[in-house]
Amino acid sequence: MHSTRGMRGSQLPPPENSKFEIRNPKFGWYFIPMFIAETFTSLQGEGMLAGVPSFFIRTSGCNLRCRWCDTPYASWVPEGERRPVADLLSQALASGVRHVVVTGGEPLLQREIGALTRGLHEARLHVTVETAGTVDPEFHCDLLSVSPKTANSDPPGSIHDRHRRLRGDRGPLRRLLRRFPDHQLKFVVDDADDLPEVLQLVESIGGADPARVLLMAQGRTAEEVALRAPAVSALCLEHGFRYTPRLHLDLFGGGRGV
Repeated sequence: MHSTRGMRGSQLPPPENSKFEIRNPKFGWYFIPMFIAETFTSLQGEGMLAGVPSFFIRTSGCNLRCRWCDTPYASWVPEGERRPVADLLSQALASGVRHVVVTGGEPLLQREIGALTRGLHEARLHVTVETAGTVDPEFHCDLLSVSPKTANSDPPGSIHDRHRRLRGDRGPLRRLLRRFPDHQLKFVVDDADDLPEVLQLVESIGGADPARVLLMAQGRTAEEVALRAPAVSALCLEHGFRYTPRLHLDLFGGGRGV
């Protein structure tokens, strides 16, 4: 969800003599491949760390089908290639930035998520994991960024019921929030009609610090976001929530590598 000029969706080879070119068998998990849609360096576009230079690892595959999804190549029709964890770690180090964002799709579906995040942590990189909070495997992160889905995400057709059932299971979300006290809850909002469900969801998970609840205007383009931004910002003022921009749309537009 973010972009860089000169590295749009780039896939750099790992540097020679990388510290992650480990041959000891006990480190074999570094060579397990992950299904990756793209990697790139950019500014974080949303949330508490908006504007921070970051290296993004976008996994491919998702268990939800949000109607307004802006990365269908990582969800509705997942694309990408299998890449060893070691290559991803080497590329993250070669990026020259200290913050790494693991996003998707739904990265927590990847069986290698624990190996990847553990390796990033051992490299002393700050790790943000972006998730919808529908599953809760073992992994590491410094900031858990959860975007719980509400009814405004429900798709039409035959997949509606499955999507609604998965997003409605709050068990994994509650467990994730207990495990990771340093978290943010990002809600996609169309208008004021969405707020009752947001408030009910926050209450259902035992409440949340309003400073960790962020509202962002729904839209695939900067123009669409701008149309909804005044109403969404007014809701933040009314309820004490934070408004999050979507800098990647403002600065770079939509598309891959952003």
